[in-house]
Amino acid sequence: MRVTQSMLSSNMLRNLNTSYSKMSKYQNMLDSGSKISRPSDDPVVAVKGMGYRIDLDKNQQYQRNLREANTWLDTTDESLDQVGAALKRVKELIIQAATDTTTTDDRQKINAEMKQIKEQLRDIANTKVGENYIFSGTHTNQPLYTDSTGPQNPAITPAGGQKTIDINVFDGISMNVNTPGADLFNDIDGFMTNINTLLQSGAPAAEIGDTLGLQTTSGGTTIPGLDGIYESTLTVRADVGARQNRVELMENRLGIQEVNVTKQLSVNEDTDYAKTITDMVTQDSIHQAALSVGAKIIQQTLVDFIR
Repeated sequence: MRVTQSMLSSNMLRNLNTSYSKMSKYQNMLDSGSKISRPSDDPVVAVKGMGYRIDLDKNQQYQRNLREANTWLDTTDESLDQVGAALKRVKELIIQAATDTTTTDDRQKINAEMKQIKEQLRDIANTKVGENYIFSGTHTNQPLYTDSTGPQNPAITPAGGQKTIDINVFDGISMNVNTPGADLFNDIDGFMTNINTLLQSGAPAAEIGDTLGLQTTSGGTTIPGLDGIYESTLTVRADVGARQNRVELMENRLGIQEVNVTKQLSVNEDTDYAKTITDMVTQDSIHQAALSVGAKIIQQTLVDFIR
């Protein structure tokens, strides 16, 4: 087979172009810090990278969900703390009203404060996070009470008012962020209404004590109805606290997962600079050798061919 000058030239140009392409690839890897610049460079790396990025996107969404959950739970816990403080004050006022030394006028003053506490408790029942009412179950656009002095909102159905709002916090894992408070605040409001009615009637100390079942022992003064409501409030608050702890655990878990997935993504796609620089220097040496040999083989002029 006769090897012509054009065949030598074509082969040389083709090989030089291949060499330039390889050097360009290594240069791009060093510039971008990534093994690939397009999926066709390495389909396996590209597909794995897409999977890792999907995992990171989901992780970030779960973290946003947990921040929202924290906002709801922190607000709920703070509101229940205010309820507990208000109930303690109610107990102090009842004990004071049931004392024989308290005059009728004093009881009316106590009743006036009781009315304000009742309104305050209704305001707490209508606590919002953003535009959402946190104690109204799934009726987040409806306040639990229509106004500070009005009745419980009839638009809140028993079914919806007791439902929880769940959000995803991990793959296949969800948790409720709200605390349906219709029953709790209805009990509180009913008790406060009875107290207001009793004090408004001008009942004497003995009648107040008997009606409310007030008992004084060595362990302190007990008011069964009020103490039961206070215990219910503590139970609800304990549940909120447990969910806050779980949110913290999930945040730690998501943080660990984010680090692991980011590391896997880096191993999958990031350039190994030491290896890439070595490969590029090697390819440059090969390229320079090819240029040198090609310059000797390829005859540049007719005179060189004749000689």
